[in-house]
Amino acid sequence: MTTSPAISIRDLVKRYAPAGQGEGKLALKGVSFDVPQGQIFGLLGPNGAGKSTLINTLAGLVMKTSGTVNIWGFDIDTQRRNASRAIGIVPQEIVFDPFFTPREVLENQAGLYGIEKGDRISDALLEAVHLTDKAHAYARTLSGGMKRRLLVAKAMVHTPPVLVLDEPTAGVDVELRRQLWELVKQLNDEGVTVVLTTHYLEEAEALCDRIAIINHGELIANMPTREMVDMAREKVVVFTLDHDLAQAPMHDAFVKSVLVNPRQVEITYDKDCSNAGQVLALVQGQGLGIVDVSTREADLEDVFVRLTSPA
Repeated sequence: MTTSPAISIRDLVKRYAPAGQGEGKLALKGVSFDVPQGQIFGLLGPNGAGKSTLINTLAGLVMKTSGTVNIWGFDIDTQRRNASRAIGIVPQEIVFDPFFTPREVLENQAGLYGIEKGDRISDALLEAVHLTDKAHAYARTLSGGMKRRLLVAKAMVHTPPVLVLDEPTAGVDVELRRQLWELVKQLNDEGVTVVLTTHYLEEAEALCDRIAIINHGELIANMPTREMVDMAREKVVVFTLDHDLAQAPMHDAFVKSVLVNPRQVEITYDKDCSNAGQVLALVQGQGLGIVDVSTREADLEDVFVRLTSPA
């Protein structure tokens, strides 16, 4: 017995109407993938790759050209109301009336979903996002971090099983980012499926169970995060030397050799062809005295750059 995906996308195409001559911009080119239930799913890609178009399609803000999209088993064309109730969207922009209080923001949003007053969970949501003490303050007086947390609460007023966060930590400080991710992990632990877009690749690597990458409107990768990180073939060794160098040591076995400072060299090698011991021997073979050695494993950023860089 298999569990149906939280989101299922098949052959999704979006072509924007032309402003003048021509066929218009093709933003999504037959994208297909599933978001498994209960996971934190990363949706990554460079600026202009098509991520926002895809998310806005899920939210009902963009009309697709062709293809099918199901959210929690509901088709967004034939079962739009049920599909909308199954998903909550946290946008990049701060979008609520600044003259309402946080509690009023949540109550009004619940009303838009037709939730009876006795069934609303505004107070519980304010507690979950640590805004109980600000429940009756004007929303415009909240700090940036509080506003971000209020957006998450707003997206959850109808208790959707799927939550989409579009660049939720863009431009925020380290502490706020940590608080937001704690909230996201808490929601996921409670059974909410989370779809996350972010430009902070170290966050995606730490949080996401699975990652899909879109580039130029096409899906170019979709796999468990650990498998994606393991795609990286390169590894870095950093040498601290006992005297100054004018230039970095070179060898055919090195993919790249960079002089970080006069006494520190960063050498990148292909781990399918060499190992750290061989690189160490090659450096010593050039008569260099080594004081310290450290290594850095490849990470998601290495893979992302390799997959999205022009051929």
